[in-house]
Amino acid sequence: MNAVRMYTTQVCPYCIQAKALLKQRGVAAIDEVRIDLDPQQREQMIALTGRRTVPQIFIGETHVGGCDDLMALDRRGGLAPLLQQA
Repeated sequence: MNAVRMYTTQVCPYCIQAKALLKQRGVAAIDEVRIDLDPQQREQMIALTGRRTVPQIFIGETHVGGCDDLMALDRRGGLAPLLQQA
């Protein structure tokens, strides 16, 4: 299974929703990067994605986007294959 990295904050409801969907799809571990605890990580997230909002989700090397992007990918049937790529 591809590794999942997610830039988050503690109180973000969209982060919680995205993590719940990923767990439903069989993701056992998420590399969670808390940008509210480390401002340098926020700058890295912005440099990587061009976005300032959380969550920002990466599956393997693919930037999926935010929670809405993740849910749309799942609805299109693209999430499971992306998670399974190695």
